[in-house]
Amino acid sequence: MTKKITIGILGGTSYTGIELIRLLACHEKAEICFVSSRSSAGERLSGVFPEIKSLFDTVLISPDESKTKPVDCVFSCLPHAVSAELCMPFINKGVRVIDLSADFRFKNPAVYETWYKHKHPAVHLLPDAVYGLPEHYRKQIAGAKILANPGCYVTSVLLPLIPLFKTMSSRIEWVIADSKSGVSGAGRTLRLDTHFCETNENFSAYSIGHVHRHTPEMEQELSFAAGRPVTLTFSPHLLPVNRGILSTIYIKTSISAQECAGIVSAAYAREPFIRLRDEKDLPNLHMVVFTNYCDIAFTGGDNGHPVIAVAALDNLIKGASGQAVQNMNIMYGFPETTGLLR
Repeated sequence: MTKKITIGILGGTSYTGIELIRLLACHEKAEICFVSSRSSAGERLSGVFPEIKSLFDTVLISPDESKTKPVDCVFSCLPHAVSAELCMPFINKGVRVIDLSADFRFKNPAVYETWYKHKHPAVHLLPDAVYGLPEHYRKQIAGAKILANPGCYVTSVLLPLIPLFKTMSSRIEWVIADSKSGVSGAGRTLRLDTHFCETNENFSAYSIGHVHRHTPEMEQELSFAAGRPVTLTFSPHLLPVNRGILSTIYIKTSISAQECAGIVSAAYAREPFIRLRDEKDLPNLHMVVFTNYCDIAFTGGDNGHPVIAVAALDNLIKGASGQAVQNMNIMYGFPETTGLLR
């Protein structure tokens, strides 16, 4: 394509929304035509995020007004259970939708309703939605009309594990994913447990075991990769930092750490945003924040102990808005790294 594609953003005053605006404002193939906000409609975007003023500024419009705007593609940064409903007018007009919520991630609506406590408003569209993990669904993403962007924790866990379950499923006994996220992963809604005084100089676990809503998303995709039902234990933690995710994943398997690294390295040899590291150079947040990279390494596995995978990414970029732009690039035939290498 030679002309720029026109873009609408729903929920642009969220953390993922403003990150998306930063990326798309500098994207040579995209033009932002509207940004909507329920709470700040009528205000300038720079009134909500002053740092955006010199990069991109616009008057925020209401979700109702956005329905009349002609665009090629809409990104939804709205909350779960709200997003699908507000995306429907665009989907019905044939506009391509990239949804950063969980509303189109599950093939089984009963799973969504169980974990998100909300009846799905568009069950008939779920078979048409494509799961947006570029490294594993690139061909399907290219033709997608509805794109379900993966969860941030989920991306950090799936990228090290899917190649192993695709090739060595029968040799994997169990998986425990121990993940830590920056506070921005909780969003901008005011909550006591994400106040500065609660998170600063603190480190806490929450929704551990088999409780967190990202768990069934991980299990769905690992089961697809393995060709059999897969369950895992997922233990998320809150770090006293703004952004970033580091997942330490324990894998009970007869495969050595070196073999695991070889399988994953071969699977991602041509992937622009996956970097394999070794046990002497384990991933950390400084390596990945403000980038669209996911860094992965394998260690452990000696004397019957689990193999340990370590993966790090930026929860707002590779875990959300950057991956969404990567998916858009694939959908419109642009070079996949456009707007994402910096």
